[in-house]
Amino acid sequence: MTLVKFANPAQRNGLSPLFSDVFESVFNDSFVSDRLVSKIPAVNIAESEDEYHIELAAPGLKKEDFKVNLDKNVISISVERSSENTEDAKKYNRREYSYTSFVRSFTLPEAADQNNISAEYTDGVLKINVGKREEAKNVTREISIK
Repeated sequence: MTLVKFANPAQRNGLSPLFSDVFESVFNDSFVSDRLVSKIPAVNIAESEDEYHIELAAPGLKKEDFKVNLDKNVISISVERSSENTEDAKKYNRREYSYTSFVRSFTLPEAADQNNISAEYTDGVLKINVGKREEAKNVTREISIK
């Protein structure tokens, strides 16, 4: 009978288990992993019979921080916010408040009414409603059978 010795997965690259555990804890930390993931807010886009709905999750901002622009058939939502340095007596162990800037752009369909766009920011969600043109709305009617 022959015994085959397999390498310990923690020592695969010649690293001691303690050393690899430190790296694993650093890269699995939510602070680091959140920064490695995109800083662009999540968006939900839905369609109803009369409108298109865009919802952008951006908590911690004010409505004055947003700029919503329409250029031809592209709607752009942007935020540019500089962080303010304020002197505090607080000593932070961890500080994650930091919003920089982002831009999200969406191409509107031809059925969108560019003159009928409204935006509202409540509870950390920017809601943009884009109306549909009358000819693009679904007309429903009952058809009689002869």
